[in-house]
Amino acid sequence: MRDIARGWHVDGCTIGLVPTMGALHAGHMSLVDAARRENDRVVVSVFVNPIQFGPGEDLDSYPRSPERDVSMLRAAGVDAVYKPSVADMYPPRASTRVIVHDVTERLEGAARPGHFEGVATVVTKLVAATFADRAYFGQKDAQQVAVVRRLAADLDLGVEIRVCPTVREADGLALSSRNSYLSGPEREAAVCLSRALARAAEAYGRGERDPERLRTILREPIEAEPLARLDYAEVVDPSTFSTPGSLAVLAVRIGRTRLIDNHDLNVAYPG
Repeated sequence: MRDIARGWHVDGCTIGLVPTMGALHAGHMSLVDAARRENDRVVVSVFVNPIQFGPGEDLDSYPRSPERDVSMLRAAGVDAVYKPSVADMYPPRASTRVIVHDVTERLEGAARPGHFEGVATVVTKLVAATFADRAYFGQKDAQQVAVVRRLAADLDLGVEIRVCPTVREADGLALSSRNSYLSGPEREAAVCLSRALARAAEAYGRGERDPERLRTILREPIEAEPLARLDYAEVVDPSTFSTPGSLAVLAVRIGRTRLIDNHDLNVAYPG
């Protein structure tokens, strides 16, 4: 991968990187489309990163569809698919990890210890392998976006972090590979996340600014859904994930499936 990317740079080409864990859907493909528009060459990495999963999480059962993924990427005109093995990425005795402080210590970072260390490490390695000029991430993973932006700035990685809007189903549910875990009734229940964000955005648009009141508005639709269990509902600064702020963020368990979503309250909720 490094040899290919180096050759592209010698030829004066810009390189866009779309990091994924596979099981591709329309949200991933929107990142690919953006990368195609803005770069001469596009690399999509497909790697289920074991070090960003904690004990008891879904590493073994995480959705995988390698043949379908490659077919979709070929049809989209991607120039290279980078599929390293775990042994390639983390050879025996590999002990280096990349740690981003502060923004990683709240919400997702507190709920999933070590998760963002795994994310920061793999993103650093993917950027190094692909010589990426731009890397593309979805707004759905808002705290990951904040972490990666901090990482790129602090380590002078020379990569521009590009963030693309969350892609949603017609009923508002954010696309996620983990949506495939949901049963029929759970899928219907999962709409409570987008309903909560829409209500918070409506209240914010009417002038509501009290953080506790906004948190209550976010919690109510989740707590009213029998199949849902709230991990957190907060309104944070999108760069630091500290409070107060204007980014509404949610983590909710629907049955055994954990879903996250967010919305900038300064923007009217779509639909």
